[in-house]
Amino acid sequence: MKLHIRNMVCPRCIAAVRDLLEQESIRYTSVTLGEVVTESNIPQGKLKTIDQGLKQLGFELINNRQQQSIESIKNIVIRKVHHEENALQQQKFNWSDIIAETLNQDYKSLSRLFSSVEGITIEQYIIKQKIEKVKELLLYDQLTLSEIAWKLGYSSVAHLSGQFQKVTGMSPSAFKKQSQPHRSFIDQV
Repeated sequence: MKLHIRNMVCPRCIAAVRDLLEQESIRYTSVTLGEVVTESNIPQGKLKTIDQGLKQLGFELINNRQQQSIESIKNIVIRKVHHEENALQQQKFNWSDIIAETLNQDYKSLSRLFSSVEGITIEQYIIKQKIEKVKELLLYDQLTLSEIAWKLGYSSVAHLSGQFQKVTGMSPSAFKKQSQPHRSFIDQV
Protein backbone atom coordinates (compact mmCIF):
# COMPACT_ATOMS: atom_id res chain seq x y z
CA MET A 1 0.00 0.00 0.00
CA LYS A 2 1.26 3.47 -0.83
CA LEU A 3 0.54 6.46 1.41
CA HIS A 4 1.09 10.02 0.22
CA ILE A 5 1.94 12.52 2.94
CA ARG A 6 1.98 16.32 2.75
CA ASN A 7 4.69 18.52 4.34
CA MET A 8 7.53 15.98 4.53
CA VAL A 9 10.52 18.12 3.58
CA CYS A 10 13.62 16.79 5.34
CA PRO A 11 15.33 13.71 6.79
CA ARG A 12 13.90 14.52 10.25
CA CYS A 13 10.41 14.36 8.73
CA ILE A 14 11.19 10.90 7.39
CA ALA A 15 12.47 9.82 10.82
CA ALA A 16 9.33 11.17 12.53
CA VAL A 17 7.04 9.27 10.15
CA ARG A 18 9.09 6.08 10.60
CA ASP A 19 8.78 6.44 14.38
CA LEU A 20 5.00 6.85 14.09
CA LEU A 21 4.69 3.78 11.84
CA GLU A 22 6.78 1.72 14.25
CA GLN A 23 4.67 2.91 17.23
CA GLU A 24 1.58 1.74 15.36
CA SER A 25 3.28 -1.57 14.36
CA ILE A 26 2.97 -0.80 10.66
CA ARG A 27 5.58 -2.62 8.61
CA TYR A 28 6.91 -0.59 5.69
CA THR A 29 9.33 -1.15 2.84
CA SER A 30 10.24 2.52 2.32
CA VAL A 31 9.70 6.00 3.70
CA THR A 32 10.77 8.88 1.46
CA LEU A 33 9.80 12.53 1.16
CA GLY A 34 6.03 12.53 0.82
CA GLU A 35 5.58 8.79 0.44
CA VAL A 36 5.36 5.60 2.49
CA VAL A 37 5.17 2.12 1.00
CA THR A 38 3.81 -0.45 3.45
CA GLU A 39 4.26 -4.21 3.26
CA SER A 40 0.49 -4.75 3.29
CA ASN A 41 -2.80 -2.89 3.30
CA ILE A 42 -3.64 -0.95 6.46
CA PRO A 43 -7.09 -1.44 7.99
CA GLN A 44 -9.32 1.67 7.86
CA GLY A 45 -9.34 2.12 11.65
CA LYS A 46 -5.55 1.98 11.83
CA LEU A 47 -5.33 4.38 8.89
CA LYS A 48 -7.40 6.94 10.84
CA THR A 49 -5.05 6.55 13.81
CA ILE A 50 -2.03 7.10 11.55
CA ASP A 51 -3.69 10.15 9.99
CA GLN A 52 -4.29 11.64 13.45
CA GLY A 53 -0.68 10.93 14.45
CA LEU A 54 0.59 12.53 11.25
CA LYS A 55 -1.51 15.64 11.88
CA GLN A 56 0.00 15.97 15.36
CA LEU A 57 3.42 15.94 13.70
CA GLY A 58 2.40 18.61 11.17
CA PHE A 59 1.84 16.19 8.29
CA GLU A 60 -1.28 15.07 6.48
CA LEU A 61 -2.39 12.07 4.45
CA ILE A 62 -3.30 12.96 0.88
CA ASN A 63 -6.04 10.89 -0.71
CA ASN A 64 -6.79 13.05 -3.76
CA ARG A 65 -4.82 11.96 -6.84
CA GLN A 66 -4.31 15.51 -8.09
CA GLN A 67 -2.98 16.62 -4.71
CA GLN A 68 -0.68 13.57 -4.70
CA SER A 69 0.78 14.66 -8.04
CA ILE A 70 1.28 18.22 -6.80
CA GLU A 71 2.95 17.02 -3.60
CA SER A 72 5.18 14.69 -5.64
CA ILE A 73 6.29 17.61 -7.81
CA LYS A 74 7.08 19.66 -4.71
CA ASN A 75 9.03 16.78 -3.19
CA ILE A 76 11.12 16.33 -6.34
CA VAL A 77 12.01 20.03 -6.29
CA ILE A 78 12.74 20.08 -2.55
CA ARG A 79 14.91 16.97 -2.78
CA LYS A 80 16.93 18.34 -5.72
CA VAL A 81 17.34 21.87 -4.33
CA HIS A 82 17.76 21.23 -0.62
CA HIS A 83 18.99 17.67 -0.14
CA GLU A 84 20.98 16.44 -3.14
CA GLU A 85 24.44 17.99 -3.01
CA ASN A 86 25.48 19.43 -6.35
CA ALA A 87 22.42 18.00 -8.15
CA LEU A 88 21.74 21.25 -10.00
CA GLN A 89 25.24 21.58 -11.45
CA GLN A 90 24.70 19.04 -14.21
CA GLN A 91 25.14 20.58 -17.65
CA LYS A 92 21.91 19.21 -19.08
CA PHE A 93 19.71 19.53 -15.99
CA ASN A 94 16.14 19.88 -17.22
CA TRP A 95 13.39 20.20 -14.61
CA SER A 96 10.55 19.30 -16.98
CA ASP A 97 12.28 16.07 -18.06
CA ILE A 98 13.12 15.09 -14.48
CA ILE A 99 9.60 15.74 -13.18
CA ALA A 100 7.89 14.01 -16.13
CA GLU A 101 10.20 10.97 -15.99
CA THR A 102 10.02 10.63 -12.20
CA LEU A 103 6.22 10.78 -12.15
CA ASN A 104 5.81 9.00 -15.49
CA GLN A 105 3.34 11.65 -16.65
CA ASP A 106 3.16 14.33 -19.31
CA TYR A 107 4.87 17.52 -18.10
CA LYS A 108 2.36 19.87 -19.75
CA SER A 109 -0.51 18.20 -17.90
CA LEU A 110 1.39 18.30 -14.62
CA SER A 111 2.27 21.95 -15.19
CA ARG A 112 -1.38 22.92 -15.87
CA LEU A 113 -2.53 21.02 -12.78
CA PHE A 114 0.14 22.57 -10.56
CA SER A 115 -0.63 26.10 -11.77
CA SER A 116 -4.39 25.72 -11.42
CA VAL A 117 -4.17 24.47 -7.84
CA GLU A 118 -1.13 26.32 -6.48
CA GLY A 119 -1.63 29.62 -8.31
CA ILE A 120 1.99 29.69 -9.50
CA THR A 121 3.89 27.77 -12.16
CA ILE A 122 6.26 24.93 -11.40
CA GLU A 123 9.08 27.18 -12.60
CA GLN A 124 8.09 29.89 -10.10
CA TYR A 125 7.96 27.27 -7.34
CA ILE A 126 11.46 26.06 -8.28
CA ILE A 127 12.78 29.63 -8.22
CA LYS A 128 11.25 30.24 -4.77
CA GLN A 129 12.84 27.05 -3.42
CA LYS A 130 16.21 27.97 -4.91
CA ILE A 131 16.01 31.45 -3.37
CA GLU A 132 15.32 29.89 0.05
CA LYS A 133 18.41 27.74 -0.43
CA VAL A 134 20.40 30.85 -1.41
CA LYS A 135 19.23 32.55 1.80
CA GLU A 136 20.36 29.55 3.83
CA LEU A 137 23.77 29.46 2.17
CA LEU A 138 24.21 33.22 2.56
CA LEU A 139 23.53 32.99 6.28
CA TYR A 140 26.01 30.11 6.69
CA ASP A 141 28.60 32.52 5.24
CA GLN A 142 30.83 29.68 4.01
CA LEU A 143 30.47 30.20 0.24
CA THR A 144 30.87 33.23 -1.97
CA LEU A 145 27.92 34.35 -4.08
CA SER A 146 29.74 32.99 -7.11
CA GLU A 147 30.07 29.57 -5.45
CA ILE A 148 26.40 29.63 -4.44
CA ALA A 149 25.39 30.49 -8.02
CA TRP A 150 27.44 27.58 -9.35
CA LYS A 151 26.14 25.17 -6.68
CA LEU A 152 22.51 25.97 -7.53
CA GLY A 153 22.95 25.82 -11.29
CA TYR A 154 22.70 29.53 -12.11
CA SER A 155 24.41 30.64 -15.30
CA SER A 156 25.97 33.63 -13.50
CA VAL A 157 26.02 35.66 -10.30
CA ALA A 158 24.02 38.33 -12.12
CA HIS A 159 21.28 35.80 -12.92
CA LEU A 160 21.12 34.65 -9.30
CA SER A 161 21.14 38.24 -8.01
CA GLY A 162 18.38 39.25 -10.43
CA GLN A 163 16.12 36.39 -9.34
CA PHE A 164 16.93 37.03 -5.68
CA GLN A 165 16.01 40.73 -6.08
CA LYS A 166 12.79 39.87 -7.90
CA VAL A 167 11.64 37.36 -5.26
CA THR A 168 12.79 39.10 -2.07
CA GLY A 169 12.86 42.75 -3.09
CA MET A 170 16.49 43.12 -2.07
CA SER A 171 19.95 42.13 -3.22
CA PRO A 172 21.75 39.15 -1.68
CA SER A 173 24.19 41.50 0.09
CA ALA A 174 21.32 43.58 1.53
CA PHE A 175 19.68 40.36 2.76
CA LYS A 176 22.89 39.26 4.41
CA LYS A 177 23.31 42.65 6.18
CA GLN A 178 19.88 42.49 7.85
CA SER A 179 19.95 42.07 11.62
CA GLN A 180 17.18 39.45 11.43
CA PRO A 181 16.99 38.05 7.90
CA HIS A 182 13.66 36.40 7.05
CA ARG A 183 13.60 32.82 5.88
CA SER A 184 10.54 30.71 5.12
CA PHE A 185 9.97 27.11 6.06
CA ILE A 186 10.51 24.90 3.01
CA ASP A 187 6.97 23.52 3.15
CA GLN A 188 5.53 27.05 3.22
CA VAL A 189 7.30 28.30 0.10
